[in-house]
Amino acid sequence: MNAPTLHTERLTLRPLALSDFEPLAEFYESDRSRFVGGPKRPDETWRALASEIGHWTLRGYGRFGVDETATGKFVGMVGPWYPHAWPEEELGWDLMNGFEGRGYATEAGLATRNYAYKTLGWKTAISLVAEGNEGSANVAKRMGATWERTLDHPAFGAMNVYRHLSAEAA
Repeated sequence: MNAPTLHTERLTLRPLALSDFEPLAEFYESDRSRFVGGPKRPDETWRALASEIGHWTLRGYGRFGVDETATGKFVGMVGPWYPHAWPEEELGWDLMNGFEGRGYATEAGLATRNYAYKTLGWKTAISLVAEGNEGSANVAKRMGATWERTLDHPAFGAMNVYRHLSAEAA
């Protein structure tokens, strides 16, 4: 895995690691994970983390582990993502319990969109937002994305597709 480290004003975006498992397991056991495939048992979270890390090997990119730079605390996973059964390349974000509402998803999302456009050469991106996940929809909107359509995802059901600004417009 050859994931770079990115920095924003408040965040460090780095490769996901085994040390992220415990906060991920706590998040995925909680009801907050219902919009991103949870709740999950710890063994399922282990496989999800392995999938996230393996995505870097399979695609050459993936979501980053995000830390608060000042504290070193693991905030979540954010970044480019394109697993099987996705309609196209996506920018996704999952924030751990207690880190929502601080603008971290937007800050990291903008940094990873910039990475996807400038480094990976993407021309566009979407974000899939589960029905009822208003917090995530608001992140997409703050990033300049607009609602495009509803998609019936084979694993997650009804998902709203938000289209991000094009690489040229961003």
